[in-house]
Amino acid sequence: MHAEILFENGWVYTGNDAGPLRANLAIAEGRIIAIGEPEDVSATVTPETRRVDLQGQLVVPGFQDAHIHPIFAGIELLQCDLTAATSAEDAVATVARYAEENPDEPWILGAGWSMDFFPGGTPTRDLLDAVVPDRPVYLINRDHHGAWANTAAFTAAGIGAETPDPEGGRLEREEDGTPAGTVHEGAMDLFNAAKPAVPYELAYQGLLASQKLLLAQGITAWQDAWVPIPEGEHADHLDVYADAAKNGDLKVRVTACQWWDRTAGMGQLEAIVERRDRVAGAFDHTMLNANTVKVMVDGVAENYTAAMHHVYLDHHGHHTDNRGLEFFDPDELKEFVTAIDDSGMQVHFHALGDRAVTDSLDALQAARDSNGINDHRHHLAHLQVVRSEDVARFAALNAAANVQALWACHEEQMDTLTLPFLEPGAEDRHYPFGELASAGARLVAGSDWPVSTADPIAAIHVAVNRTAPGEDLPPLGPESQKLSLKQILDAYTRGSAWINHLDAETGTLEPGKLADLAVLDVNIFDLPAEELHRAVVTQTWIGGECVYDRALTGNTEARDNHVQPAPVMP
Repeated sequence: MHAEILFENGWVYTGNDAGPLRANLAIAEGRIIAIGEPEDVSATVTPETRRVDLQGQLVVPGFQDAHIHPIFAGIELLQCDLTAATSAEDAVATVARYAEENPDEPWILGAGWSMDFFPGGTPTRDLLDAVVPDRPVYLINRDHHGAWANTAAFTAAGIGAETPDPEGGRLEREEDGTPAGTVHEGAMDLFNAAKPAVPYELAYQGLLASQKLLLAQGITAWQDAWVPIPEGEHADHLDVYADAAKNGDLKVRVTACQWWDRTAGMGQLEAIVERRDRVAGAFDHTMLNANTVKVMVDGVAENYTAAMHHVYLDHHGHHTDNRGLEFFDPDELKEFVTAIDDSGMQVHFHALGDRAVTDSLDALQAARDSNGINDHRHHLAHLQVVRSEDVARFAALNAAANVQALWACHEEQMDTLTLPFLEPGAEDRHYPFGELASAGARLVAGSDWPVSTADPIAAIHVAVNRTAPGEDLPPLGPESQKLSLKQILDAYTRGSAWINHLDAETGTLEPGKLADLAVLDVNIFDLPAEELHRAVVTQTWIGGECVYDRALTGNTEARDNHVQPAPVMP
């Protein structure tokens, strides 16, 4: 077979070797047909072959994000986007500006504010009332486990001093019980009946906006970790993906992770399986599949809802009676995880606290005891705190550790809203990637964007250094929790390809596999560890098609506005 495209004069990291090779790579009919020394590949080259002169750049397998929210992120980019705000004052000014520019919108909806801008991470309604007194304002925070609303929004939703905290949620209150302005977890759902539905066209345009940004970051496949069965008039994100694929607009390979609604019970499994089968009957699994289910086990540490074995501390360092929230009884979790596993589907857990991790692993053990060993490839995402006795269970259960490596460093939200309220020594067990890898756990990688940047290079930098790019702070935790460059690069490529059931076709660069790859401007293996963040994606290819070229578009898409961690979205 003759090469249609030849990459030459550069480095190739196949994922199967210890490091990059000085090699050429040939592509035909969307697949890799040869990799090797120029003389070994030359037999495939003809005068019609398109030659790509790498000029010393590095080709790597395309990045695959194993935990991301592209449609929700795109919608938020097109609404009141607060991700670029740098302070409380800046966030309020952004809201005021957006309201002025959009006078006909009945609600001001948006997301992206940082908890560390506000005392206790809980902004008040009066800040919004001062700039938008006449329309409801509802703004989700960056981790998507809380929201900030003005008085008009609380009134429209019928929420007042007499409204009880819902199960699995909490309202911040003033002394007389009146909602103060911030709501957490399940309390966010109290606004659902009043807020306008997300229309289909906004969701579709949001997907395209996100895809443009993610292609510029070298991402060739993703697992969308929140694809719910829609309620009311809200757009069905699975339909959005399906239509984009049919229209030729969807370039990236997508695994749609269907949401397990904690209020809907076991009866929802039938509809989830039907949606899985409908997608499987219409699309090649390498382009779009829906054979995974998202189960959100707990909340987040910064609002004290991550489920912990040890109690949280108060502002004086004293024990409270709070060990966080688990959204399912452990026996219920075992029951429906076993049923999902029996249906042939993968389970993708949100498990942030160590008690949530324990109970998720217990559920997988129950499923294995009932159904036997299979190849469904379940995974646990976030893993902020993991008990040492649970680390070895990942490999034993063939459960992958889905890491959001960007968060494994000291930063404002970690140091002011999280670590002071956890048990002594918790830092040493924070994001224990090195310990998991040493125990044989399979690592896969995701970003949780729009919580924080989707840029794999930034996450790779933190995984290796345990410090954020450009920050003069000590590493988070002991040296043993650091990953090597190869470990985290493999997690973002072959690891995530495995979790997406795409490893037979993607994840490594070898003859016969699909030509999904990214080109970096430098051989990242030659950079000092503290300079890894300097690497930039210059091209992205999917199935032998160049879907992003920095030389043609500039670098405006490649980096979003928030490279600092701010965990964590559902």
